[in-house]
Amino acid sequence: MSEAAASRKGLLAALSAFTIWGLAPAYWKLLVGIPAAETVAHRVWWALLVLAAMLAFSQGFGVLRRLLREPRLAAILATTTALTAINWLLFVWAILNGHVLESSLGYFIAPLINVLLGSVFLGERLRPAQFVAVLLATGGVLWRVWNLGTLPWIPLSLAVTFALYGLLRKRAPVGALDGLFVETLMGAPFAAAWLAWLSWHRMGHFGADSTTMFALIGTGVVTAVPFLFFAYGARRLSLTTLGFAQYIGPSLQFMLAVFVYHEAFDHVSLVGFVCIWLALVVFSLEAWFHARASAGAAASQQAA
Repeated sequence: MSEAAASRKGLLAALSAFTIWGLAPAYWKLLVGIPAAETVAHRVWWALLVLAAMLAFSQGFGVLRRLLREPRLAAILATTTALTAINWLLFVWAILNGHVLESSLGYFIAPLINVLLGSVFLGERLRPAQFVAVLLATGGVLWRVWNLGTLPWIPLSLAVTFALYGLLRKRAPVGALDGLFVETLMGAPFAAAWLAWLSWHRMGHFGADSTTMFALIGTGVVTAVPFLFFAYGARRLSLTTLGFAQYIGPSLQFMLAVFVYHEAFDHVSLVGFVCIWLALVVFSLEAWFHARASAGAAASQQAA
């Protein structure tokens, strides 16, 4: 396969992943009335089955042997498991309780939180345009705090847990699919315990009707399939291209919230979002120009 063909297939896969993630709230809305904790517990188990099937027909389960040999890797993935659980619970709770707009804001903010974490924990210096982008985003959050009197805890919590997850996964030398499988595997006993407790107390919803049952089973597919697309695309695309594509997800969530679910979107929300969007424009353009400059410098060195 030529490099151009690989890039096209990678771009299609990445776009598919971010589109599915962006439209995912429409799927989770099918489960309104079921507590978020129960929904996420089902999500863990059904996703685990799908991921196990994917690994069985691809690279196998060698990652499990690595965990036994590398306790540091196991500790990192245990931490990312906890962050994933918190992020999934917050996200599903937000969707089921009519906060799709807040959820989209969280994933708009996440890349900027990533930059801050890289500066604090990895010693990465903020370039001037990145610093401006962070200031703009901070201004958007402070504007909302000033007008509403409270922190936007849903988007901030989603952004921070997602960014921390990304930071730790950078330090875990494991593939995307292997990593997600291990994380769901580590979370599976807790999910099973919760589902067993609900079943014992006759509080579970699985089997209540066929629609609910199949919707809960489908959470595994909705979780695993876009991640598989993302992993395929990430291996074939530059980080810059992937960075631009990631805004498809929260953009689609935003449109669902405003135009489909008609969530409140007043002038306070508008100004806050505009600040975040301006920050992302500055951030993305700077990343694009920096990548071009780096590529040009590398080409010049090779020519010399």
